[in-house]
Amino acid sequence: MTNEEKIILLEKKLKTLQMLYAAVLADSAFRYGSEGILDRVTEQKRAEQLKGGAEAAARLGVKEPKQAFGNVQDLCGCANWECTDTKDGFEAVANNCMLCAISKKMGNFSPCKIHCLSPIEAMIKGTSPNANFSVTGTLWDSGECKVIIKL
Repeated sequence: MTNEEKIILLEKKLKTLQMLYAAVLADSAFRYGSEGILDRVTEQKRAEQLKGGAEAAARLGVKEPKQAFGNVQDLCGCANWECTDTKDGFEAVANNCMLCAISKKMGNFSPCKIHCLSPIEAMIKGTSPNANFSVTGTLWDSGECKVIIKL
């Protein structure tokens, strides 16, 4: 097998693992929602994630806030985040997300906060504790996921 063939095989394996990961996350949001505990678990997880945000950021190689979106995208392959600088920070926008798409097929429970936005917020605040993280829309309820970060 050539190096190029090995790379193609590894890329396929990575994409398969990303799809399986997204499906597991979607399933957990569906099950929490079906049991009526999604909101409570989401808030509990957010608090835990915020406490460990700096550690999570370090583990994923996030040294500055913008990297949280790119590094999660590279690892998980879910949302296609695009970051644009603003006068006091940046905004991140995604118009496609595998996790959200799978979740919509499964039922009526959004995975956006528990499995995507809260972990990213935690990493951002882990690198920039005074950052303001504001979600103005998600793909669950609109045509794009948009987050405004003020530093």
